[in-house]
Amino acid sequence: MSGEKFRLNKTKLDKIATDVLRPVGFTRGFHNWMAFLTVALVACLYAYYIQFDKGLIVTGMRDMVSWGMYIANFVFFVATALVGMLISGVCGLLGYKWIKPVSRIAEMIAVSFAAVAGLVIVSDMGRPERLLNVFLYGRVQSPILWDVTVVTTYLVISSLLYLLPLIPDLAIARGRDNKMPKWQSMVYELLSFKWTHHPKQYKLLFKSIRILTVLVIPTAFAIHTVTSWLMAVTPRAGWDSTVFGPYFLTGAFVTGMAALVIAVFVIRNSYRLREYLNDDVFDKMGKLLQLVCVVYFYFNLNEFLVPAYKMKGADAIHIHELFVGKHAVMFWFTQLAGLILPIFLLLWKKMRSPINLMVISLFVLVAAWFKRYIIVIPTMEHPFLPVQNLPHEWVVYQPTVIETAVTVGSILMAVMIFSVLAKLFPVIPIWEMAEEHVEDKENETH
Repeated sequence: MSGEKFRLNKTKLDKIATDVLRPVGFTRGFHNWMAFLTVALVACLYAYYIQFDKGLIVTGMRDMVSWGMYIANFVFFVATALVGMLISGVCGLLGYKWIKPVSRIAEMIAVSFAAVAGLVIVSDMGRPERLLNVFLYGRVQSPILWDVTVVTTYLVISSLLYLLPLIPDLAIARGRDNKMPKWQSMVYELLSFKWTHHPKQYKLLFKSIRILTVLVIPTAFAIHTVTSWLMAVTPRAGWDSTVFGPYFLTGAFVTGMAALVIAVFVIRNSYRLREYLNDDVFDKMGKLLQLVCVVYFYFNLNEFLVPAYKMKGADAIHIHELFVGKHAVMFWFTQLAGLILPIFLLLWKKMRSPINLMVISLFVLVAAWFKRYIIVIPTMEHPFLPVQNLPHEWVVYQPTVIETAVTVGSILMAVMIFSVLAKLFPVIPIWEMAEEHVEDKENETH
């Protein structure tokens, strides 16, 4: 796509703008929704205040299990955020046009979850006021410094990938008499940067988006590879793996795609945008979800088959706990509901319909969180050193109400950010959809 060949179909543009801009704005229903989320978040923040005041002793973490739900949350949030790279980066560079109506929703998820991922790490700190020391005194040898760096970089690139394609749409919305509040009009005026739809502006926009799309791929690979290294550089059974990087990365694709399907389904029905988020889009998303599930299943098979074949002492204990021990129910739920059944069910086109695909994605997303939990907890419950003369609760991890409330709070924050973006700005790229229509007509004439 180049600036010289770019044209907007004015008739199509007007219809798309009318449909997409109709649900934009803070209605009474939105206020009620945000009030509910705010009340719930305040309760969760009070739980964090108790933790901040009393210390991590109010959590289930102790000397033996020093990582709990919070680290599982961090890995989950980072994984979900990678859907922006998968859609805008990989699929965008491959030229798949079906991603256009969902690309902005994918970037909204990326921004929302990447922004909260950093806060999730703070919730795991006993002395959060010392976070600045990571930047002031961080060592290059420390994977934690790498993690902070790549998460911040990915958030910046994802924010730019969300905002830059939004500029022409804000200019379109700014020029329409839709009785938007003055403050919203000022925001549109500021973020549209005096856009006039000049061909040179589009040429510069295409070039900038192309550069960011290329940059986001290695950054996204780095963010989850580095996150996996936090565990893989240790000799602990369950983490001592050379394929933890791609194992985490492919798992992130599965998590992100499931979150995208759910978000698109909610927006399609809430905003009455079925014409643009049609059944064909869901069919394509279902096929992509199935593909990433197949790839992730391969890495799961490799991750457990190799140590199970060798059956070293520590590995044998770890695998026994996962397969038939105390974590067996959770483990098999993640494998069956999060991988095997979706791969099997999505073979049928009927199961890739909007409602069926959404239900499957719900199970995949829930299983994805449990997957992160069983990656973190069982390994820490079985250290190499013998456990002697310690209370039982120090050895076996059990999340507390405080941890659960803080976890729910982090999810609520991500949902709130996504909800505000979905009502403040158009959720479907107006100008890109109009441009796609012109390309189709040109292809038909040839």
